[in-house]
Amino acid sequence: MQQEHLPDSILIVDFGSQVTQLIARRVREAGVYSEIAPFSMAEEAFDRLQPKGIILSGSPAGVPDEGSPRAPTKLFEAGVPILGICYGQQVMTHQLGGEVRPGHETGEGGEFGRAFLTVTKDCALFDGLWTVGERHQVWMSHGDKVTRFADGFEIVATSDGAPFAVIADESRKFYGTQFHPEVVHTPDGARLLGNFARHVCGLAGDWTMAEFRETKIAEIREQVGDGKVICGLSGGVDSAVAAVLIHEAIGDQLTCVFVDHGLMRMNEAEQVVTLFRDHYNIPLVHVDAEEKFLAGLAGETDPEKKRKFIGGAFIDLFEEEARKIGGADFLAQGTLYPDVIESVSFTGGPSVTIKSHHNVGGLPERMNMKLVEPLRELFKDEVRDLGRELGLPDIFVGRHPFPGPGLAIRIPGEVTKERCDILRKADAIYLEEIRRAGLYDAIWQAFAVLLPVKTVGVMGDHRTYDSVCGLRAVTSTDGMTADVYPFDAGFLSNVATRIVNEVKGINRVVYDYTSKPPGTIEWE
Repeated sequence: MQQEHLPDSILIVDFGSQVTQLIARRVREAGVYSEIAPFSMAEEAFDRLQPKGIILSGSPAGVPDEGSPRAPTKLFEAGVPILGICYGQQVMTHQLGGEVRPGHETGEGGEFGRAFLTVTKDCALFDGLWTVGERHQVWMSHGDKVTRFADGFEIVATSDGAPFAVIADESRKFYGTQFHPEVVHTPDGARLLGNFARHVCGLAGDWTMAEFRETKIAEIREQVGDGKVICGLSGGVDSAVAAVLIHEAIGDQLTCVFVDHGLMRMNEAEQVVTLFRDHYNIPLVHVDAEEKFLAGLAGETDPEKKRKFIGGAFIDLFEEEARKIGGADFLAQGTLYPDVIESVSFTGGPSVTIKSHHNVGGLPERMNMKLVEPLRELFKDEVRDLGRELGLPDIFVGRHPFPGPGLAIRIPGEVTKERCDILRKADAIYLEEIRRAGLYDAIWQAFAVLLPVKTVGVMGDHRTYDSVCGLRAVTSTDGMTADVYPFDAGFLSNVATRIVNEVKGINRVVYDYTSKPPGTIEWE
């Protein structure tokens, strides 16, 4: 990767904090590009990015603990501004000659939750935001304490539990906050981080998705050269945006393969084919594999076996189609930044939290291909912004997440063509009513489930014995936790009436009120 392709940036050194991603979000919201690197890879990331500033994250570790992580010495000698947050402040203090001690040794304990600090001196971090003598709410979460700061630093803000709440060395542009500015519980935190990025580091704050698009196109051309790229389309936003971006970079060197397993939502396969083949004129192989998948799923009720069969059959078909087009040098994937961060622990080793379903498992090795992952620095909402920048229609850009196994995991029990068709109709009615009510964008994910339960009903003068349809809708920011969407009773009653009246095979509708945890978002 050539330096001229990279925007002015801030490097975030991760010591394992659970909220390091939030630092990256806040910096990007200030219009400045940022990347996260585990502390063990920070020197390599610094050389590649040549950042205009560095932020050191928090950590579950304690600086006095044996073997606790440290920042590369090179960062302190590079002449760029540094902001240390919580552990980042402490480790910077320690490495530059100060002292950090466990809270229990100081006799004062730690400081957790809401706290109030008092500004004692002017500081570049506070420009236009805080003035001397003011008190401001912040969020603390630390057990250890700075007990002696390093040469060149001075205290610029204090709190009851942290006399070194904010420290500054204005000559070197080194700053440390004992509190966490990245969390929402520090109301002015985002503006403080914006001050660091713009006022202290001197960055313009004009990083845009248009700039990212141009940067990425240049990188893709450089990586691929005259090689061939193959991309698996799922119908979801990530693979769609990745494919359109790569096509803009290398044109017909890209071939997309859409394996239609017959488990898609209503009209979804037609939308994918029309968009890519007709609108974008991207070479597209459409594999109609409904019969193959349904035959393999016949009689199977175990959810994990259903998933494994679908994943394995997809890989087999994808590999077969790649051979037909003469092979490929690269495999394109819509891997996103949270997936990348989850798959590398802050120590730099493999993380136990890696999610195999994020990638097309095993394909790169089996087919001897290199990966092209143009979205790997973006968060989900940024991918949607990039999609809009590329001109993708909102029906793709704003689409709710959809699982790779499709409707198969929304049909507990055996999956058949008849049950898929019933569910498709019910799901389409539900989503149509959600859109009509103007609620689609307020919901993270909404879908219908066809239950392996039959109940007695009455329609007119006839007794029925048909299936139960479950409805699910949740709000979330990342899918890790989720709350139930609070539809009013009138809305649910209307949807239930339409489904029972219009979908033959369903005579009862229920709504799932379970949050995550304890439930999962999907039913299987």
